[in-house]
Amino acid sequence: MFAAEFEPAEIDEQRHMPRAPVSLDAEIGKAGRSLCRVVDVSIHGARLQTYVELTKGSVIWLTLPGADPIAADVMWADDFAAGCRFHRPLPMELFDQLVALNR
Repeated sequence: MFAAEFEPAEIDEQRHMPRAPVSLDAEIGKAGRSLCRVVDVSIHGARLQTYVELTKGSVIWLTLPGADPIAADVMWADDFAAGCRFHRPLPMELFDQLVALNR
């Protein structure tokens, strides 16, 4: 009889750019069908608090204040929180505007 223990590998996900903490109202869906709150943002993605449950692996349209809808992949989802990665990085000007809205 063999006995073995293993320790799962921990993946240290390095972000391309640090996220800025914010508190912004946004909309999910191309027609803005559901409201959400963006709690942090980078040019590559955002963390959301939602009023609808999202599913890991799904693609959403996220409309940030002052921007057109942005396609994003849901990378993780837990109840009414989710992290998403934008299909295209945000322009730096838009990122700066979003951070400035929170000051």
